[in-house]
Amino acid sequence: MPAAPDFPPAPDAVRPVRALISLSDKAGLVEVAQALNDLGVELVSTGGTRAAIDKAGLPVRDVADLTGFPEMMDGRVKTLHPVVHGGLLGVRNAPAHAAAMEQHGIGPIDIAWIDLYPFESTVESGAGFEACIENIDIGGPAMIRSAAKNHGHVAVCVDREAMDQVIAALKADGATSLGLRKQLAARAFARTAAYDAAVSGWFADRVEDAAPVRKSIAGTLAQTLRYGENPHQSGAFYRTADRRPGVANARQLQGKELGYNNIADADAAYELVAEFSEPACVIVKHANPCGVAIGTDLSAAYQRALACDSVSAFGGVVAVNRPLTAADARLITDIFTEVVIAPGADEEAMAVFAAKKNLRLLLTDGLPDPMQAGSVFRSVAGGFLVQSRDLARITPADLTIVTRRQPTDAEVRDMLFAFTVAKHVKSNAIVYAKDGQTAGIGAGQMNRRDSARIAAIRAREAGEAQGLPSLAEGSACASEAFFPFADGLLEAVAAGATSVIQPGGSIRDAEVIAAADDKGIAMAFTGTRVFRH
Repeated sequence: MPAAPDFPPAPDAVRPVRALISLSDKAGLVEVAQALNDLGVELVSTGGTRAAIDKAGLPVRDVADLTGFPEMMDGRVKTLHPVVHGGLLGVRNAPAHAAAMEQHGIGPIDIAWIDLYPFESTVESGAGFEACIENIDIGGPAMIRSAAKNHGHVAVCVDREAMDQVIAALKADGATSLGLRKQLAARAFARTAAYDAAVSGWFADRVEDAAPVRKSIAGTLAQTLRYGENPHQSGAFYRTADRRPGVANARQLQGKELGYNNIADADAAYELVAEFSEPACVIVKHANPCGVAIGTDLSAAYQRALACDSVSAFGGVVAVNRPLTAADARLITDIFTEVVIAPGADEEAMAVFAAKKNLRLLLTDGLPDPMQAGSVFRSVAGGFLVQSRDLARITPADLTIVTRRQPTDAEVRDMLFAFTVAKHVKSNAIVYAKDGQTAGIGAGQMNRRDSARIAAIRAREAGEAQGLPSLAEGSACASEAFFPFADGLLEAVAAGATSVIQPGGSIRDAEVIAAADDKGIAMAFTGTRVFRH
């Protein structure tokens, strides 16, 4: 391990003489170049960046003038040179460094504004392998890291916001402070780390390495949060490069800032509602759906979803899979709702929501594809877990009927609806459903029997609120994992279920099947578990 040199302390104030600018995205370039020129800073640049500055009538030197070497190899080699990196890395108040710079004609570079080849957007555009490879920047990250390492003397900027901070400091004090340069260096190292994470993740996918030896996750700060799950916890929200429609890429039209729990709930609700092709509504409370329904339109779907558990729905998150109308908005705003997330909304709907100042309205301009592959992450102490997104989708052809009684077509539809919902309920999960509407949901219990009982309570209370018998009467019951004993199934039967769908695979399957046959209900095995821990 290299020992730390005995350098003199870094100066607090550095009055810049020279700035190196190299950009792929030229937005704001001329304004910044003009500001630096007005402040007496010499501009050095490369290729298209230099040409753009020159076109604006501003003095600029080509990097090739410093290095004595032309840009070559299709632009792959232009800044990888000792004159450039010596100018960035040289510790100016260290005698040996200063002597080396003098001996080799290396001038200091005090400001570096460098973005990177647009690798992420190239991948996002669907470009081929070779195009993506050519958009992997080499010289840019090397210069950024050199400048960031030597933050004692160099202000490194990786975006326009950072450059604006530098210009503001120069206009105020004529110099950059050590504190500012440290902040900029931290930001710069984070940028190159995120860039490398994008490249390594993409390359691992191309070679079909599902579990690479090293895996990095990178995100860009979307917002700092008032707090995390609780007021004594800090929180922040980051976006990844994944453009999957949902809460991370939604436009918030109104309402308070989203909180940590709002974001988690909105994500859970939107991922579930996207599972349905018919107009559908999902109401989520504390990460679990409390009401799910399809309907002839969104208003009907919302009313049916609300009827499943109107008590839990208060203060919940509502997700729909069609653009909202004013009629939908009026229904949704009848009760207190924290967040509404939808693919769109018309002007009248937005006007209705606007009257509810605290309600957050999120529009996504699309729905997530339930069958699109991706990764899901979860942190643990000292590490994180990674798994592929659950792409299970059960069809009638996937069902194995294991009881003497065969289910009716209506029961099959109810079973598949209930199993789809159960895929998005925290286990142990039990879902009763009938006619495209959840009747009762039991979530997150330590045993499946209790989940069946809780779901039955919800179904009975929902029926009573409408002057009806339990909504579970004649329902299908879905269990997202097998019944380890017959007791959970018997609770479902007692609640009124006439059909059951479950993965199967228990050592007591025969006992459970016998109990179903004894009660005269139909039961299907899916062969697929959709456990959500």
